[in-house]
Amino acid sequence: RYTEADVSVIGLVGERGREVQEFLEDDLGEDGLARSVVIVATGDEPALMRRQAAYMTLAVAEYFRSQGKEVLCLIDSVTRFAMAQREIGLAAGEPPATRGYPPTAFAELPKLLERAGPGLETGAANPGSITGLFAVLVEGDDYNEPISDAVRGIVDGHIVMERAIAERGRFPAINVLKSISRTMPGCHGPAERQLVTAARQTMSAYANMEELI
Repeated sequence: RYTEADVSVIGLVGERGREVQEFLEDDLGEDGLARSVVIVATGDEPALMRRQAAYMTLAVAEYFRSQGKEVLCLIDSVTRFAMAQREIGLAAGEPPATRGYPPTAFAELPKLLERAGPGLETGAANPGSITGLFAVLVEGDDYNEPISDAVRGIVDGHIVMERAIAERGRFPAINVLKSISRTMPGCHGPAERQLVTAARQTMSAYANMEELI
């Protein structure tokens, strides 16, 4: 609702139906909906519908990018996209590989996520761009489980949110030390980079002695 992007394209993949209505009416509201496109495939939809909803979200975002617009693309969640691909792959007779995911599940992830970013029209006066924010649900709070591990290798950074931090009542429940941005160093000057490094060192020292403290 408060973004400065020209258009928001939101893909709700595998969400609960009640959450969808709540999101549209309470979170987006009339102002947000006026400049948003929402693609929905709830959890009870067939796997092919859930898979295609994610691809449709990027296709719509690319359409607006080609018009020179700044697009914010949100997908919740990539994990449910991968689960849909797992169902399709297993039904087609693929062998289950890592934690039951067939090889195509990992092959499809870069095909989806790499479509975000600047457009091909690099010589144009206003080529447009897609800023992608993709939610990943980790199984059993294991941040090295296959899907999150694969996504980390594709995107420009990751914000890690932890259940333990939320239980303390701190929101947003972000673990700063585990969160990384590969583009942030290019946005900061030397003095700011030095400040960020010092802050992370201080937080790391506290985290190492947290139980004792």
